[in-house]
Amino acid sequence: MRLDKYLKVSRLIKRRTVANEACDAGRILVNSKPARASYDVKVGDVIEICLGQTPLRARVLSVQEVVRKEEAGAMYEVEG
Repeated sequence: MRLDKYLKVSRLIKRRTVANEACDAGRILVNSKPARASYDVKVGDVIEICLGQTPLRARVLSVQEVVRKEEAGAMYEVEG
């Protein structure tokens, strides 16, 4: 699944366009490297989102196309 879509489906970022713009600006790191919106997310990847004062680090636990709102938090594990 594309990184921008994963960020939206997992509800780490509210809108896909915002996720896409953050990737273009270099504010999204995957495994400590800047990632493009088209990056293919895999289980075990560590995503770092630098949008506010403190960066958010999350480890990908599952990749699913459709997720109910209550299950979105089970797709990742926050680190730190």
